[in-house]
Amino acid sequence: MRASRLLSLLLLLQSRGRMTAPELAAELEVSVRTIYRDVEALSAAGVPVYADRGPAGGYQLLDGYRTRLNGLTSEEASSLFLAGLPGPAAELGLAEVAANAELKVLAALPPEPRSHASRMRERFLLDVPGWYRTSDDVPHLSEVAEAVWEQRPLRMTYRRWGPRDVERVIHPYGLVLKGGSWYMVAALSDGPPGGDPRTYRVARILTVETLPGRFSRPEGFELGGFWRAYAREFRERMYTAEAVIRLAPGRGDLLAYTMGGDVVGAALAAAGEPDPEGWLTLTVPVESVTHARWLLLRMGADVEVLEPPELRALMREAVAELGKLYE
Repeated sequence: MRASRLLSLLLLLQSRGRMTAPELAAELEVSVRTIYRDVEALSAAGVPVYADRGPAGGYQLLDGYRTRLNGLTSEEASSLFLAGLPGPAAELGLAEVAANAELKVLAALPPEPRSHASRMRERFLLDVPGWYRTSDDVPHLSEVAEAVWEQRPLRMTYRRWGPRDVERVIHPYGLVLKGGSWYMVAALSDGPPGGDPRTYRVARILTVETLPGRFSRPEGFELGGFWRAYAREFRERMYTAEAVIRLAPGRGDLLAYTMGGDVVGAALAAAGEPDPEGWLTLTVPVESVTHARWLLLRMGADVEVLEPPELRALMREAVAELGKLYE
């Protein structure tokens, strides 16, 4: 275990350059004191690692030093092919490049890791879009991806919800594939330096033009951290109301499928004891009473809305209309 960690520490310094002890500790999920001991062990083994003191200091390798201890284990080689997504690679214009890279990695592997990797490719497939939907049509994705990579500003015509078309000049920071849809994270070019990035659905870009020059990415911006915070805030903004419902016995899985597993799971955990008939009273967050009406009607007679009164009234009206239709 420690040998693997020492190798990971060495490869981190080789690939990223100077890193502080807290940064290394966070990457390797150990304490800072453990990093101190590991650096001493590397130095004792003859690895030319040294420390720069001061606020801007950290550990780094002697210039020009490269380790040859970068061979892949069987599991690591297999994971590379599990992470391959041929559909998104093709959308980015990298299908042939990705296929060639896969062949080269296979050819370079020793027999045992190559066998593991080949079995992984043969027996596991990642299909990103959900059921009953197709991936977005993204004709401008490759141009956007090139601008992200080259740090080129873009002028685009974008269809906002409404619909309403707007023109924007942006600095694209990154691309995210979420549930089969591509999203671009970008900042307005005329905004303050390092201003808050926004998200744009790439399928809603109508026209795009790459502009001359290059922009500078804000220092400290990290795409994964931004997206996680954005997704969390999006969910918090999305749920603006609550509904109190009674749920029939054994229908928790159906409600979770209808309203979302995380939302219903939290509501079930907070629920009290069932009534004598086995029904549970739950408080669930909803986007709006009209949206909740549409969702809960799918549950049929397995759910009764107790509050708010306006949602209960909407359910009553819908049931009455259905009764007239099927008389």
